[in-house]
Amino acid sequence: MSREEHPLAQAIKPLLDAVGATAVSPAEARPDDVLLEWEEQPAVAVRLPGLESALDRLLGEVRRQFGGVELTALDRASKQRVVAQLEERGAFTIRHGVETVAAALGVSRFTVYNYLNRQQATTKDA
Repeated sequence: MSREEHPLAQAIKPLLDAVGATAVSPAEARPDDVLLEWEEQPAVAVRLPGLESALDRLLGEVRRQFGGVELTALDRASKQRVVAQLEERGAFTIRHGVETVAAALGVSRFTVYNYLNRQQATTKDA
């Protein structure tokens, strides 16, 4: 967007930042952008991120929740909580999600699957 951002673009900036989207001018909109109107006029186009960056954003968000430390430095219980949070947010529906999370945590895929199985067993018992 230009320096003279539309008020709608300014209002939705925190939301766009949270989901990894960007605002572009309606003139720059692509067919897959979401065009938002203000008083029946195009105001801002929202460019949504691709799925390939979704998992990176989720991992970054979880890292911030755990004090900004590298996820590999977390203890076992914290890593299990990370996996549980990522499961709740759908991280493992993304292709290669388990492998990516395992690398971020510094554990094997097998360990991530064990954490997931433990989480599912705990949920069933509750």
